[in-house]
Amino acid sequence: MIELGYSLSNRFPDPPQTDYRTASVHALRYDLFCGDVFLDGDGVELSTAWGWVPVLDFAWALCDIAEELDRDPAGGRAARVQTADLDFTQNTELLRFARRFNWVEISATWLPDEEPAVVRHGDLRREARDFLHDTLADLFDMHPDLADNPAIWSLQGRFRRI
Repeated sequence: MIELGYSLSNRFPDPPQTDYRTASVHALRYDLFCGDVFLDGDGVELSTAWGWVPVLDFAWALCDIAEELDRDPAGGRAARVQTADLDFTQNTELLRFARRFNWVEISATWLPDEEPAVVRHGDLRREARDFLHDTLADLFDMHPDLADNPAIWSLQGRFRRI
């Protein structure tokens, strides 16, 4: 099982003049909603403590990675290892994902001595989408105009809850 969470940072608040209704995809992914993310996979915690991680981008990228790891036509029967990296744009750290059969190993380069978290691919996909939608619901409560942003509509349509 995998658990995902986040906290927004007080050190990196969004600019007060932000128009969330018209914010660009770049701003939504890289400039707004900074904080930390928490990932716990089967008792292995791979969390950040930097305060500047773009939380919406993390949720968006995690959904992209879950789909990328499912590109092999053999799906859960694929013996070939499928890999993907989630990079953090402000430093060189990565979350690394490696899928073989129906299992995904997740490791963090900033925690080199930590064992990788191992989760089922279906759990990763479902939890990533739930995390995205839960994060968006929280952000809509804080910034109601965000729900009117066309990029957010596209994102919600692309990654529906499972």
